[in-house]
Formats: sequence, C-alpha cells, structure tokens
Amino acid sequence: MAETLTADVIISGAGIAGATLALALKSAGLEPILIDPLVFEVQIAPTFDGRASAVAFSCFRQWRAVGAGALIEPHAQRIEQILVTDGRLPGAAPGLRLPSFLRFDAEEIADRVDGEPLGYMVENRHIRAGLAQAVRAAGIQVLAPARVDRVEVDGAGARAVLDDGRVVAAPLVVGSDGRASTVRRQAGIGVVGWPYGEVGVVATVQLERPHQGVAHEHFLPSGPFAILPLTEDRASLVWTERADRGRALAVARDEVFHAHLGRRFGEFMGGVRVSGPRFVYPLALELAEAMTAPRIALVGDSAHGVHPIAGQGLNLGLKDCAALAEVLAEASRLGEDIGAEAVLARYARWRRADNVALAVATDVFNRLFSTDLAPVRLARDAGMALVNRIGPARRFFMREAGGAIGDLPRLLRGEAL
Repeated sequence: MAETLTADVIISGAGIAGATLALALKSAGLEPILIDPLVFEVQIAPTFDGRASAVAFSCFRQWRAVGAGALIEPHAQRIEQILVTDGRLPGAAPGLRLPSFLRFDAEEIADRVDGEPLGYMVENRHIRAGLAQAVRAAGIQVLAPARVDRVEVDGAGARAVLDDGRVVAAPLVVGSDGRASTVRRQAGIGVVGWPYGEVGVVATVQLERPHQGVAHEHFLPSGPFAILPLTEDRASLVWTERADRGRALAVARDEVFHAHLGRRFGEFMGGVRVSGPRFVYPLALELAEAMTAPRIALVGDSAHGVHPIAGQGLNLGLKDCAALAEVLAEASRLGEDIGAEAVLARYARWRRADNVALAVATDVFNRLFSTDLAPVRLARDAGMALVNRIGPARRFFMREAGGAIGDLPRLLRGEAL
C-alpha cells in the first residue's frame, strides 16, 4: 500500500513563489509540504534560470519577515532611479528635458517608505538559493524529485497522488507549479490569454562604467530594451524581439551577438562584456479563470503570467503568497477549515482584482509601446512628459511599483503573521 503523508498545506512547486509561501505558512505555525520535480541544487545552477527579477520593496519585506531576507540581501542591488526613454537611441543624460524622457527617483518617496529604494534587482538563482537555505533551516519537508500526478478532493480534504505512488493528504492543495500547472488542470480551471509572438532575450553583462543603481528602460522601434543593475557593476539585459529573431540571437556567434548588443545598448555606459549564457523566454499573457476551486488555491505563474515590460510578474506571485498565508493563518487561529470554500473566497477576493488589473495594464502598455507609428509615439511621449512634470503622479507610480499602495497583507508591511 502506498505511503500516505500528512500536512496542513500541500504546495506543488518549490520555486520562488512556492518556497516563499511555505516559509510564510511555517512562520504562522502551519505545516506545509513542498513537492517539486527538481531538487534545489538543480534550481540554483547558473544554467537553470538566467533571469534577474525586479523585486518590489514590499515583497522584500516579506522575505525578511519569514527569515529569508538576510540570505538574499547580499546579492540584491538597490534600484535608486528608473530612467525611461522612448526614442531612436538608448540612454538619457541626467538633466535631459525631452518629451520622451521620464525619471523616477527613490529620494522622492524616501520619507514615506522608510528609505527603501524603488526596488531590488536580484538574480533568480540567488533568490532560489536563499529560499532553499531558509526552507531547510525552518525544517520544512520537501519531496523532490517528485511530481503531483493527480489531485483528489472530497468534503473532508484533498490528496495529492505523486508519480511515485506516494500520497500526501491535507485540507488544501496549492498550485505553484508554473504556467503549465498540473494542479490548475486537475481543478478544471481554464486559462485566458494569448501569445505575443515575441521572446525576451536575457543576458548578463559586465559594465565598463558604474551603473549607480540606475535601471534603464528604452522603448526603441525594434522593441523594449531594459538595462537592469546588478551587484558588482553588472547588468541584466532584457530585450524583446520577434520570436524567430530572438532565437537566432541566442545561438549567434559572439561577435554577431555583440554587434547587435552594441546597436541596442549605445555608448552611454561604456563598453559591455557578456558574461555567462544567453537565455530566451517566450512571452505570453495567461490568466487563470479563477484563483481557487474546492480545496485548491493558485499562486504565482499558475494563476497569472504577464508581459515583463513593467517587471511586476514575480511581485504579483509574492503578493499572492502573502495574502494566502495571512488568510490561512487567521482561519487556522479561528478554528476554521483552512480548505473551506469561504476561506479560499477571501483569498480570491483579495487578489483577483489586482492580478487582472496588472495583466490588462501590461498588455495595453506593451501594445502602446510596440508600435513606431508617429501619432502613437506623439501621444505616448506627451503622456510621459505629463507624468514627468507632475510630482504627485510620479510619486504615486513609484509607491505603486514598490507595492506600498492598497490593502497590504501584513508580510508586505514587514510584520510577522
């Protein structure tokens, strides 16, 4: 007979969102079990995930609150400014006053956010390594390599049947297993969205000149191009290309790749040298039709996948984790069944509107900036100039990007559950 394990919450997927949720639940006195096809050592290899993430300061507070912040922070680069340009060439000199230029500066909101930066840039492999270390230190059980084959639900609870025959029983199963989520499919939750026919080409470069914590977002005729600061005067490059062109760049000879990079990058930050492998990620909008089902909840990419144009994809997932952990912790303390429909409905109400709004906004934003038509360019440049001149509007956008607006879960305020 197959072995049956028990837990308070089964989390399918031990990636960034899943591990964060497990730590949050453990900090509140609940016992999660993490299940993942890959062991942590594979997830933190330099060749596994080449991305770096812009982490909102509120989401970084969550990591500090659950015991992972000190392990991740040595690898985190503060974002002190964000410079946005819409033009034919990358770069914007300080003090430049053009309709196509927009500047966000952390000093403008420092008094309202306790000196936090606009966000933190961290390579995903370092985030994964810090979370893995924190998960082990917290004594959270991890089943890996293992895969959820099916989920069985009844009035008394849920069971996750693994591909090796083991069974894990709990009041609740959480799908944190990515865009092709098995848990979501087992719950019968559909997905709406569409592919963009584009890819994000990602690489890490060593800069000749110090970046001073400045993130650059350039909207060029051939697509958005981001230069995002990392520690040790390195930068993560994310640029959008048509799928065929992007895949060709990923396998191009070094001299060809550097030639394209030089035309995109410009000379305003000196010479650049690519370090490490190149990565290509297909871009698409995907939104689950519901965030919950009987005894099932979704977080992270299982619930939503958005265009990286605003750098908010990971933050949406981390906000899901903070909200779900708080709802479950409060329900447990009140003696409620944490997998009950009424409990999960509170989580869905808390997160659904924000997720849908951000998905729509990134889609509209991408379409607006993915055309070089003169009338559209004039309209968007006028909008950027207007925001640049209105201080309260700038400060609102900065606080919104940092996750300091709205009904924040306690973890995003840096408070323990």
